[in-house]
Order: sequence, then C-alpha cells, then structure tokens
Amino acid sequence: MTTRQRHIAHLHLHAALSEDQYDDVIELVSGVTPHVQAIPPDAVQLDLTSALRYFDLSPYDLVQMAKLRLKALYDIDSSAGLAGNRMLAAMAADASAPGDTTWIPSGQAAEWLYPRPVTALPGIGRATAATLDKYGLHTIGQVADVPAATLQRLLGAGPARLLAERAQGHDPRPVTPLAPAQHLLADLVLDRDCLDPALHHRAVLGLADRIGQRLRGERQVTGRLTLTVRYADRSSTTRTRPLPEPTSHSPALVTAALGLLASLGLQRARVRAFVIRADDLRPADAAHRQLSLDSGDDRAHATEAAADRARRRFGPGAVYPAALAPGTAGREP
Repeated sequence: MTTRQRHIAHLHLHAALSEDQYDDVIELVSGVTPHVQAIPPDAVQLDLTSALRYFDLSPYDLVQMAKLRLKALYDIDSSAGLAGNRMLAAMAADASAPGDTTWIPSGQAAEWLYPRPVTALPGIGRATAATLDKYGLHTIGQVADVPAATLQRLLGAGPARLLAERAQGHDPRPVTPLAPAQHLLADLVLDRDCLDPALHHRAVLGLADRIGQRLRGERQVTGRLTLTVRYADRSSTTRTRPLPEPTSHSPALVTAALGLLASLGLQRARVRAFVIRADDLRPADAAHRQLSLDSGDDRAHATEAAADRARRRFGPGAVYPAALAPGTAGREP
C-alpha cells in the first residue's frame, strides 16, 4: 500500500496584521482547504493534498491562487514555500523572495537541502551551531552524512536523533486545523473588471453552489449568507440575509445569494471580486427541515445528492448547474 504524497504550503505574509486582519486571512485560505494551521503573527500553513482534486490544479497553481486572493481581496503580499512536509515548506518560504514561491518537488528534498547552512534547519540554536562548526559541520548535507553514533557523542542522544531526522528532510507533523470553522467562505477574483450584469449573476450563482457543496461535504447547514462585492477602485459593498431555515441545499442558497445581488442594484458597476460567506453554521443532523408536500422538493434533494456522489468519484467538474455550462453567458467571467 502506497502513502499518498502530501503537499504542504507555508505562506509568509508581508504585512503587519491586526488580530482581526489575521482572522480574515485564515478565513480566506480556509476557502482553499479546510486543513489550515495558524502560525501567528505573519504566517499560515495549508495542507493542499485533499484540495488538488477539487480545484483540478497543480500544487504550485493552487498556491498561486491563494496568493492572488490575498493580494486581490486584502492587498497582502506574500511569499510561499511548497513541499512534502511542514518543515521543508517553512524553509522554502524563508528562502523565497517577496512575491515568489519555492517548490521542492517530491524526491528533490535532499538535493535542495544539502548545500544549505545547518543553521537554516529549525531549532538549531547558537550553541548547537557552534558545536557543529567546531567539528567542520557547516552544511545540512555534511550533518546528514555523519554517523548517528558520532552525532550522539557531540550533542547527546535526543538532540542528535532530532537533528538527523531534520537533516534528512523528515517531518511527520500534520497540519493541525483550529476548531471547526464558524463560517465558510467562497470567493471569485475576476481576471479583469467586469461590468456585465449577466456575468455578475453567473459568478454569484457559482459561488453559492460552491458553498452548498462544501456544506454538504462537511455535513453542515447555514442560517445566514453574506455577499461582499469589491470594485475596481478597491471599495466594497456588503449585504447580509438570514435564511428561512438552515440549509445546505444549493438552490435555496442560490436564491438567497441572487437576492442579495439584486438588492445591490449594481447595473454596470466595475466589479473585481465577489465573496460569499455562510454564517450560523450547525451540524446538518441537528437542523430541522421544514416538511414539504411538494414531491419536486424531494426529487431536487435526491438529484443533488447524486451529483455530489458523481463529483466525489469523477472530480468537481463532473456535474455543475446548467447556468454555469461553458458558453451560456457569452464568455467566462
């Protein structure tokens, strides 16, 4: 049985953030993957492994998408490291110039690590570095080649074992998310300013459908939606609406989201991004669903469940609303 290759990203944020702003960052990247670990005050780590199939992107492109969202929505510049574990990802981020991403592909960790100074490894303090330097061990590769017994004589059993593991590029620590999110967020950053109301409608429809898919995947329902529209001049408008009943049913979410869009009266506003936020989350099995005498309602839920099964098996593009089919709005937003 083979072990699935992990893809861990470490984002270093080049900004002095307040606690609320940092929470906004966590919320935003949680829209890429739920496996997010906060590294305050200016970093965050993401396990992208399970998100690759959902977005149908390479690990590198998924990191670029996260960085683009940070810049477009909050004007936060970032550098990133991408690797097979948390330690390597953090080291790669430290080695990245502002705005750049350093990717250490699987199988190339030793080649990337060995020429680097031993002080680049996390946890190497001044005293340890001085001891290693005394014996001519200046690079990670030199340390990796030292027999375990020799390292133990120099540093002691515990520190030597940990240093040897790190010099080989090993780090078994998982990305540890915070407590379950109290909200979900889906956003769309447009390639260019969009004035077309039909494309605004299409974008919001797609985001609401994405929120519904995530809610059902996490077995949650939402009781409130918020729509934020960001414009070309960096201003924004926000509208919030409670739902008639907590739900994860995409048609109900789409109806609410499009109602919020209509209430803004955008007409030909120059829109750059849309964000939908689902609040008042609760477990789906603890929510009450209003009984309906409409048999079409049951059919709609059954069809939605079948579509979710198809997406899990064949990928996110296997099934989508007819209104989001390519060409239905003239061009993609």
